[in-house]
Amino acid sequence: MHFMFDLEAQYSGVCHAMMGLHPCSVKSETFEAELSIVEHQLKSRKWCAIGEIGIDLYWDKTTLAIQQLAFKKQVHWAIEYNIPIVIHCREAFDEIYELLTLPEFKTWIESNAVKGIFHCFSGNTEQANKIIGLGFKLGIGGVVTYKNSGLDKVIEAIDLEHLVLETDSPYLTPVPHRGKRNETSYITHVLYKIAEIKQCMPSQVAEVTTANAQYIFGL
Repeated sequence: MHFMFDLEAQYSGVCHAMMGLHPCSVKSETFEAELSIVEHQLKSRKWCAIGEIGIDLYWDKTTLAIQQLAFKKQVHWAIEYNIPIVIHCREAFDEIYELLTLPEFKTWIESNAVKGIFHCFSGNTEQANKIIGLGFKLGIGGVVTYKNSGLDKVIEAIDLEHLVLETDSPYLTPVPHRGKRNETSYITHVLYKIAEIKQCMPSQVAEVTTANAQYIFGL
């Protein structure tokens, strides 16, 4: 956490921190204590978002119930503090969608409030439209440059106004650097790939997706 604060201080105006309990860190013996830390931090200072939060069933399916509890709690905090969420969703789209459409979140979903981003989206067009229908943006990263990802077909079918660009560094490095450590500068490869798919100028992709990110995070 101190490293994150140091980066934010060093790159003031560029680096903006978010706070949240990642689903892969939700463990039965510690998650309540760690959620208390998150809550304390949310009360202590301003954050641009709560995240990454969500559900990950790739690594451990046995923690689903407590992942759901942690996710719901943090969504309620996002509503309370009026800040967006950044959702980590891995092999758990149906589970997350079911939670977001619970009656307890109905007013929030139907409001004009900023919701957040589905981080590193790699799903299909039906899932993309469901996310958009809830008021979220799709975070698109290096996966869109992978030959057989299928994400190009999704991008073809939806408007730029629903997208933000991501790197997820040091992971999911885009082509032509795939296999190496990812870095922030590689986001240009994501931008150019989306411009190629949408058959538009890269400057248009940059303008629209930057405006989307600024809107979500209040920058």
